[in-house]
Amino acid sequence: MVDRPEVLAVIPARGGSKGLLRKNVYDFAGFPLISYSIAAARQSTSVTRTIVTTDDGEIAAVAKEYGAEVPFLRPAELAQDTTLDLPVFQHALRWLAEHENYIPDLVIQLRPTSPIRPIHLVDTAVQMMQTHPEAESLRGVVPAGQNPFKMWLIDPESGLMQPLKEVPGMDEPYNTARQLLPQAYWQTGHIDVIRPHVILAKNQMSGSPILPLKIDPRYTVDIDNLETLLKAEELVWSGTLEMVHPRQPRRPLPPKVDLVVLDFDGTMTDDRVWVREDGFEMVAAHRGDGLGISALRKNGIRVIVVSKERNPVVSARCRKLNLPVIQGVDDKAALLANYFEEHEINPQHTIYMGNDINDVPCFPLVAYAVVVADAEPPARRNADRVLTRSGGHGAVRELCEIILRHLNLPDLS
Repeated sequence: MVDRPEVLAVIPARGGSKGLLRKNVYDFAGFPLISYSIAAARQSTSVTRTIVTTDDGEIAAVAKEYGAEVPFLRPAELAQDTTLDLPVFQHALRWLAEHENYIPDLVIQLRPTSPIRPIHLVDTAVQMMQTHPEAESLRGVVPAGQNPFKMWLIDPESGLMQPLKEVPGMDEPYNTARQLLPQAYWQTGHIDVIRPHVILAKNQMSGSPILPLKIDPRYTVDIDNLETLLKAEELVWSGTLEMVHPRQPRRPLPPKVDLVVLDFDGTMTDDRVWVREDGFEMVAAHRGDGLGISALRKNGIRVIVVSKERNPVVSARCRKLNLPVIQGVDDKAALLANYFEEHEINPQHTIYMGNDINDVPCFPLVAYAVVVADAEPPARRNADRVLTRSGGHGAVRELCEIILRHLNLPDLS
């Protein structure tokens, strides 16, 4: 091994996922799922090249947008439900050797379905492989949730049980206290590091010996369906884990909230407007938003509306909700900074909610920035949280309920 090895990160991402359609480019906390694995490779100081192997044109385009190479499209026969890792990686390494004369010292697998990774995970793994030249691979592991020494097999013919694993020198390990049993580990999809000869010459994905890289089990995520994706998103939104992000780390909700600032169009409405021939305008709002705002105010949290538009419909809706409103604002960030100073409000106790690019400059000025589910991409990428509801469809109420739960205040139930 050379002092500075050539380290190739390979991210496998086929297009035909079944549990969650278009899983690899599905929105995960504001970014395509695959972007988190690309970020883990590109933000590493050890990885020298990052490629995505896929059979899908859309996945290829998204991968390139986030900085990965897609030097080839994987053959369809290597993108089936039953396709194993080995032929996929053999194809990638052989293609690179044949077409580019490129041969890495180490190959890293970063599965998109395990997007929540510790910041230094990749560099730690590479360093371990350099320190242990005898190892043919490394695999990320966490303590097993269930101990295999308490598991059983059932004989299909006799119907009788037999233990899955024995412990030398121990009778009936399945009746032994868990603390006395050997610690078992579960392999995760966070990271595998393999020496290329294992893949190409030995026709294996791990070889032997295999190094373990123990990972904090809080990072354990395996996204296979919408339920597991939504649960994993909550980990991102909580801001409690130091993890790799495609753009910037998400901030946690502040421990104290004094002020919530709301954009109007596209946040309190669905961003559409009905215009009569005489110029009279109407918008659609959600009644539930008013209940949420009222609950915040009853708990001493101030709520204001800041709108670019100067329109009677904005005034009418805010008057209905008894909300102070500032209209005709071209520079919301400047307005917000002045408002903090004039009203002696701590920005670190403030939450901002918007939906469009003119809201983004306000995000760094506050403790926490939220956008609606149908916000514009730049707003989604820069926000600390993307809500599940769209503007005008109860998104404000959703935010109010999140704040109330976070602060352990009486909710709306």
